Amino acid sequence: MAAFNVVRFRVKPGNEQAFIEAHRKMGPAFKGFVGGSLVRTGDRTFCLVGEWRNFQSIVNARPQMVSMLDEFRGMLEDLGNGLGVTDPVSGESVARLGPSKPAAKKRTAARRGAVKRAAGKKTGGKRKAGKAKSAARKRKR
Repeated sequence: MAAFNVVRFRVKPGNEQAFIEAHRKMGPAFKGFVGGSLVRTGDRTFCLVGEWRNFQSIVNARPQMVSMLDEFRGMLEDLGNGLGVTDPVSGESVARLGPSKPAAKKRTAARRGAVKRAAGKKTGGKRKAGKAKSAARKRKR
């Protein structure tokens, strides 16, 4: 089952662009890492959302993730309340969400008539020719 990790950060003033660039250049090669996004949530606040094949992949990659964090730890501000510079959470996905499917369009009577007329035009030549031959046969009798 897919798993996700989410990490909240607050960047020191003036470090926002360098923080974003550090993530763009990162290119993590963690086993089981599917992909992720760095999301700006405020003026100096960000959230990293990572998708993984399973929860064990997150557990296995934690030492590498901490090592990666060390590269830009100096750009981060303490979040307070004993959190330090990050507020990480992770877990297995329990529900997959997607966009709802649009309701099927109902055909109006006018639209149904147009469709029937278009279908008749495609075969109409054969029908008319057949009817003309039939009428000619009747006249000969």
